[in-house]
Amino acid sequence: MLVHNWGGTSVWVGGEMPLRTPSAPPIIPGLTYIRPLGSGGFADVYLYHQDMPRRDVAVKVLPRDVDDADLLRMFNAEADVLAHLSAHPSIVTVYQASISADGSPYIVMEYCPGSLAQRYRVERIPVTEVLDIGVRMANAVESAHRAGLIHRDIKPSNILVTRFGVPVLADFGIASALSLAHADDVLAMSVPWSAPEVVSERTGGTIASEVWSLAATVYSLIAGRSPFERRERGQNSRDHLQRRIERATYVPLTRADVPDALQSVLARAMSRDPRLRFGSALEFGEALRAIQVEAGETPTAVEVPVDEWEPGSEVDFADASMRAGTRVRVGYESARKMRQRGSARDAVRDEDTEISHPAPERRRSLPWLLMGVGTLVIAALVVAIVAVWTG
Repeated sequence: MLVHNWGGTSVWVGGEMPLRTPSAPPIIPGLTYIRPLGSGGFADVYLYHQDMPRRDVAVKVLPRDVDDADLLRMFNAEADVLAHLSAHPSIVTVYQASISADGSPYIVMEYCPGSLAQRYRVERIPVTEVLDIGVRMANAVESAHRAGLIHRDIKPSNILVTRFGVPVLADFGIASALSLAHADDVLAMSVPWSAPEVVSERTGGTIASEVWSLAATVYSLIAGRSPFERRERGQNSRDHLQRRIERATYVPLTRADVPDALQSVLARAMSRDPRLRFGSALEFGEALRAIQVEAGETPTAVEVPVDEWEPGSEVDFADASMRAGTRVRVGYESARKMRQRGSARDAVRDEDTEISHPAPERRRSLPWLLMGVGTLVIAALVVAIVAVWTG
């Protein structure tokens, strides 16, 4: 699983280093490579500078020799769904996706200079800030669910921080889309925030398991460690964590500034039985908002689509083809704004908005007009010459 670290050095969660050698940064027209940002078992992230408009961007790249159909399928789906979702204030913005000249699939995203990958381990984050982050992430996950996408890897390191200090959720699709042959690698990296039914491989991910992961992430940001991690050395191997999570006995947070209401919300969201958890990410977010109100704080706004958005034919979750030449674009001005549904233009397929889309037919009349004018000029010259010669 890819882990972002925008500080320039790689960070891996779970204690295991990826075995794959990072791929070379691809040559992408209009982008200039700067440096690596992070690397993992199945993708790499690099910092590039975009020429027009001028800005730094993060580019996620799959190895050019990837032949895992599941990985390609979800890489495509991640780009397509994020093109629709990235206008959400709490989801990382995607600018384009394509295949480089050397055959490497890539996604160009906004560059976020920070993340929560290590902050919660070295800093005592205020409960009020954690509640705000929790509601924002619940909004993002709920919006993804309504778009038909299960994130499957919600955890602190996948919460990036924009230049404006806004937390945004990243890494949709890649870790969750691996074939069964890679299942052990995924569990090794993501097990600290995975639900019991995911750890025991009874499911690859559901809305209920996402609620668990949201709660486990909130717990981690307050506790300074994952919920079932122990401070003793040698007690946090994958096997140790799996056994504790499968038993799923909630251990209350020990910070004195944590209200009882928050303990109750987290305990319910992390119930061993998925049926006892909150029914949706939005419901979990509403529970956190109620705690904000009870504490006298202004509750974080609910930001989810008004109606359920069905991807339909716009996003093909079974597409594992190498779609070279297709660019999925999100307008710069739409970032951090909610899209409105219902217009005919919103229903246009991604293929109709690619940069290489041919010009309309009416523009082709210009060459014919020029040719006609040229013919008239030549005819006039011929008449003039004949007149001179005969005169």
